[in-house]
Amino acid sequence: MKEKSKQTIYENMVNDVESSNLDDTAKKKMFDNILELKDQEVNLMITGATGCGKSSTINALFDMEVAKVGVGVDPETMSISKFNLKNLVLWDSPGLGDGKEKDIKHSKKIIEKLNEIDNKGNSLIDLVLVILDGGSRDLGTSYELINKVIIPNLGENPGKRIIIAINQADVAMKGRYWDYDNNKPERKLAEFLEEKVKSVKLRVKEATGVDIEPIYYSAGYKDDDEDQRPYNLTKLLYFIVKNIPVEKRLAFVDTASKDEDMWKDDDEIIDYNKEIKKSFIESVKATASKGAEIGGDIGSIFGKTGETVGKVVGGVVGAIGGALSSLFRW
Repeated sequence: MKEKSKQTIYENMVNDVESSNLDDTAKKKMFDNILELKDQEVNLMITGATGCGKSSTINALFDMEVAKVGVGVDPETMSISKFNLKNLVLWDSPGLGDGKEKDIKHSKKIIEKLNEIDNKGNSLIDLVLVILDGGSRDLGTSYELINKVIIPNLGENPGKRIIIAINQADVAMKGRYWDYDNNKPERKLAEFLEEKVKSVKLRVKEATGVDIEPIYYSAGYKDDDEDQRPYNLTKLLYFIVKNIPVEKRLAFVDTASKDEDMWKDDDEIIDYNKEIKKSFIESVKATASKGAEIGGDIGSIFGKTGETVGKVVGGVVGAIGGALSSLFRW
């Protein structure tokens, strides 16, 4: 007998609404909202100076077996590669640092893309992830990209549409003070990285007046002999999700990597899985009930959905990062 396919979160929501005590008008409105929620698309631009580790970051974060199907170069942007991962669109943009002529060309293409609008008249790009090379002492090119190209073209509240992430934390001090057995920085390196975060924040603030909260991580590097072993990747995903408009967050449902090894090692300052769960629940509650005349606790309507969200994020595998392998299998 063929095994019954697992229901999606959207099917769960429809079933929850159908079995609720809402009147037919409220149900219809919520059904319409769920359909709209399912169709929401996120456009994420990823950029950074040459050698910052964009490719390894994309490969660690997302299900690239899906991305390979839709990979292509947008003919209108020429230098910006476009990856289609279901409802998530990645714009992989070359940064600066390949020579003056190429820098001018890349800057122009980035600016054009940042000023592009969608069919609803909103900015096409929801969020820009700028990756810095944690092993480099000279970040001048990256500051040029952030301060003169990206932030001036993000419109109002630019701080909500950009994430600055310092990659290659494991080689920030030339490989010293990294605990390779436990895949995390030792105290001296952690202090160095925190100072780097503060320095980047200050430099951006002084140049643009915009407050940014950078983070550090390591995407790892996969070769024939060793696994990729990222660090703080769950934290990076948490920052991405929380900065995406609330109604669009479920676009990450089927796109994050299903390899649990990608999500095992984090700084454990907070439970990033739990925070991601909250972000998804906010999306479900805020968007599905929009415009409907519903009394009482909206959470009670999505009983099964809420339970499902809790299970996939809260500890199916047990480890803080391990549950992310099941995170998007509703």
